[in-house]
Amino acid sequence: MPGAVAAPTAGLHLTPDLLAAATARGVRVVRGVLHVGPGTFRPVEDDDPRRHRMDAERYEWPPDAAAAVNEAAAAGRRVIAVGTTVARLLETVASGEKRVESGSGWTDLFILPPYRFRVVDALVTNFHLPRSTLLMLVAAFAGRERVLAAYREAVGAGYRFYSYGDATLIL
Repeated sequence: MPGAVAAPTAGLHLTPDLLAAATARGVRVVRGVLHVGPGTFRPVEDDDPRRHRMDAERYEWPPDAAAAVNEAAAAGRRVIAVGTTVARLLETVASGEKRVESGSGWTDLFILPPYRFRVVDALVTNFHLPRSTLLMLVAAFAGRERVLAAYREAVGAGYRFYSYGDATLIL
């Protein structure tokens, strides 16, 4: 099966020491796979972004990961997506409010405002390009005006963008 065209860069900010410290405080880390294709990075060119179509991408969400997310949600703990890819994967496998199912398949889910997230409570993400599907997902999660204000602040403060740039945690 072919793989992704890009690395999952939001997780680059999480060093082994940071992950160990989080785990020691009760954070459970689980992994799934979404083979991101070039369509994720294709700019939204239509003035009406609802007409933009995502390319289908292969995903795998294992049973242990689904069980961990469902347990966390049932206990009232946050489900934190590390990256827009993980957010799309979790929302793809959502089977209800705060519930996911394991499985594999293809997704062309395009998350843009006004999308109501069913699983993701918090998001770690890098700063993304204008008119990108990734930025639209972030705007759907945090609100367009808040995201634009955060980006103005980031540009003014000299934050770095893209894969090896700065990241933000959105609660």
